Amino acid sequence: MKTISENRCFGGVQGVYSHASAATGGEMTFGLFLPEGAEDGPVPVLWYLSGLTCTHENAMTKAGAQAWAAEAGIALVFPDTSPRGEGVANDPAYDLGQGAGFYVNATEAPWAPHFRMWDYVTEELPRLLFGAFPLAEAAQAITGHSMGGHGALTIAMSFPGRFRSVSAFAPICNPTASNWGRKQFAAYLGEDDSAWAAHDSSLLMRKYGFDGPMLIDQGTADQFIDLLKPEALASAMAERRQGGTLRMQKGYDHSYFFVSTFMPDHVAFHAEALRG
Repeated sequence: MKTISENRCFGGVQGVYSHASAATGGEMTFGLFLPEGAEDGPVPVLWYLSGLTCTHENAMTKAGAQAWAAEAGIALVFPDTSPRGEGVANDPAYDLGQGAGFYVNATEAPWAPHFRMWDYVTEELPRLLFGAFPLAEAAQAITGHSMGGHGALTIAMSFPGRFRSVSAFAPICNPTASNWGRKQFAAYLGEDDSAWAAHDSSLLMRKYGFDGPMLIDQGTADQFIDLLKPEALASAMAERRQGGTLRMQKGYDHSYFFVSTFMPDHVAFHAEALRG
């Protein structure tokens, strides 16, 4: 693992690191904020998964999460959204290829050799982090924005007991019924849509639900709301009688202005669960 940068931040350290990844077959970069308390021992950790076109850097610099995480004594992990570099498949469209991994393991050419973001985020990066940094593996929570909200919800429901809480900002809620999902799943996973269901949070909600507290914020002025389909997840939560909160925030769009506005609520929500 290489240290790219480390900066003092709200009493803690905001680091950026890179490492060779077996899962993606290349070099991966991630951000990690460690609060001051990490100097004395392991601290709880909140995973933040970013959306389309993002790298590890977008939320790290725009979401304003470090101040609130420092106050709560929580570490923040900011993974990248896809493999990158020479020899890694790409597409001219912003919503496919590099920057658009969708947190799945691709099975189709030309994506399969590198686009294994599910394994990277759920297996490889956790092993690296818990082995190298003072993080409490028994106290994890997960959140994300847009494509990353999709990733956070699907991962949380697929690994019962791993995460004490889950939240999302404007998540892609029903990708099997949206052009933000059907296009990418067909490319990465093939035309057989039976393979897609494991990565649709509305379908997973109906089948499994989540064994902890859940918070979702969605802006009513989100320019992508028809692609996100929050009503599908709301319906699935009601059908399952899932405990949780889905808030429609009047006038907010899809930007990081929206994310940073409600980030204090999300960090406080996770801090309460992580203290339990």
